[in-house]
Amino acid sequence: MRSVNHVASKARRTKMMKHAKGYFGRRKNVWTVAKNAIEKGWQYAYRDRKVKKREFRALWIQRINAGARQYDLSYSKFMGLLKKKSIEINRKVLADLAMNNEKAFKAIVDTAKK
Repeated sequence: MRSVNHVASKARRTKMMKHAKGYFGRRKNVWTVAKNAIEKGWQYAYRDRKVKKREFRALWIQRINAGARQYDLSYSKFMGLLKKKSIEINRKVLADLAMNNEKAFKAIVDTAKK
């Protein structure tokens, strides 16, 4: 008779099936379908952690552009002026200022324009 470690293989499957909790239909209770769904989900999660960073950077750029255009500057000209004046503020902070603190953003624009 062949020796199989059923305890370990069942534990491995059980651990994996816990990740399928909340899935619909056979994806939640049939081993092969669930395993494929879980692994695909992990692939998407890995990829989208990188995509999320891209999307947020794009959002910040749009917000900075909208804020800069109120003062007759395009995004690229505004960022160029900041670089020239050695003002090092990252896009996340600039976008937040453009949205939530117009006075501070205007002060940065005025400093860059001088």
